[in-house]
Amino acid sequence: MSFTNAPVTRSLVYGLIGVSIATSLLDIKHYFYILVDLHIWRFHQTWRALIYQLCYTNSSEVLFAAMTLYNLRSVERLWGSRKYATFIFVTFLLTSILPPVILALVLRPLSLGLLNYLPAGPTPIIFAALAQYHAMIPHIYKYRIATSISQSPNDQFQGLTFSDKSYRYLLALQLALFQWPGSIFGACVGWIVGYAWRMEVLPRSLTRWRIPGWIVGIRTPRRSQEFEGLRRRLEGESTPTAASTGIQGQTGSERRRTMGQQVIDQFQGAF
Repeated sequence: MSFTNAPVTRSLVYGLIGVSIATSLLDIKHYFYILVDLHIWRFHQTWRALIYQLCYTNSSEVLFAAMTLYNLRSVERLWGSRKYATFIFVTFLLTSILPPVILALVLRPLSLGLLNYLPAGPTPIIFAALAQYHAMIPHIYKYRIATSISQSPNDQFQGLTFSDKSYRYLLALQLALFQWPGSIFGACVGWIVGYAWRMEVLPRSLTRWRIPGWIVGIRTPRRSQEFEGLRRRLEGESTPTAASTGIQGQTGSERRRTMGQQVIDQFQGAF
C-alpha cells in the first residue's frame, strides 16, 4: 500500500535492488564505474557512461538509495506517473552525458588527475528528483534540538532547527558522501539538472515531451475516447448558443424549464 499511485517509484526501487544484487552475484561490478584515464582515454569504453547509473556496487548505497527513492514518491503522486517517468528518463540521458564529460574535460585537467573516478549508481538521478521534492513539498512541522542548557528562562535559545523533511535530506547526504568526491560531484550535477528542468532552462522539446502512456500502464479505452470526442462537440455547439442567448436574452418559457427537461434535452442532443 505504500507504493499506491507510485508505480514508477516502485519499479525504480525494485529494479535498483534487483540489478545491484544481480551484478554482485555475477561478479560484474567492475563494469559499472568509470576511471577516466583508464576506461575513457586508454580503452575508449564510452559505453560505460550509459550503464554506470544502473546499479550500486555496495549494499549500503543500495539501502540508502532505496530509502531515498521511497521518500520521493510524493513527487510522482503530484506530477502523475507519466510526467515523472518522463522526468526520470530525460534526467538519465542528461546525467549519463554531463558528469563523464565534465569530469574528463574539465575537472580532471584542473585537478592534475586527482579527480578521476566516477562511482556507479543513480545518485545524479536521485538528487534531480530531490530538487523537485525540495521545491514542491512543504514541511509540515519544525522542531528544535538544543545544543546547550539554558540557565534561565530569559536566555536566548541555542540549538538547531529541523523539519519533518530533514531526515530525507540526511539520507541523501549520506548517499552523496559514500564515495566522495565522485559521488558528491554526481549529486551536484543531478541537483543542477533537476532545477534546470523546474526553471525551464532546458529546451522545451525535452520538458514538454512525454513518454507513451502505455509504458506506465495508462491505457485510454476506445469507449472513453468516443465520449471525450462527444464532450468536445457538445462544448463547441454550446458556445455559440450561449453567446446568442446572452445577446438576445432568455424567453419566459426558457426560464421556466425545469432541471429534468434540461437533462432530457442534453440526452436527446447526444443521441
